[in-house]
Amino acid sequence: MNRSSPRGLGRAVRAAGAAPARRRMRRFAAVFATVLAAGLAGCVVAPAGYYSPPPPGPTVDVEPPAPQYEVVPVAPAVGYVWIGGHWAWQAGRHVWIGGRWAMPPGAGYAWVPGHWSHRPRGGWAWHGGYWGRRY
Repeated sequence: MNRSSPRGLGRAVRAAGAAPARRRMRRFAAVFATVLAAGLAGCVVAPAGYYSPPPPGPTVDVEPPAPQYEVVPVAPAVGYVWIGGHWAWQAGRHVWIGGRWAMPPGAGYAWVPGHWSHRPRGGWAWHGGYWGRRY
């Protein structure tokens, strides 16, 4: 390499500056990985809202129709659970939401279907479905 030419000098300067930059980047990556691992060490990842029923949904004056018959298709894979359809309240009327296949969030969970309940003072309240622990 010819250090007297401008082209050769630029390469030498870039090469000399690259080594400390690489070391800084490696050091940053090591510190970042350590901090990330320490931060996640105490975490328990659990889907939100899976341990108890969700809060009650809308209360309406109109009784929901009888559930519709659904043809249950073949499961997409082993372990999936069929979640049946239900009547939802949308835009001032009951609308059928078709069933679907879903994978439980983990071992020991079962799907608790949503339902409409008649209120003592009149009306109907929706209680959404959720994944509950099997005990």
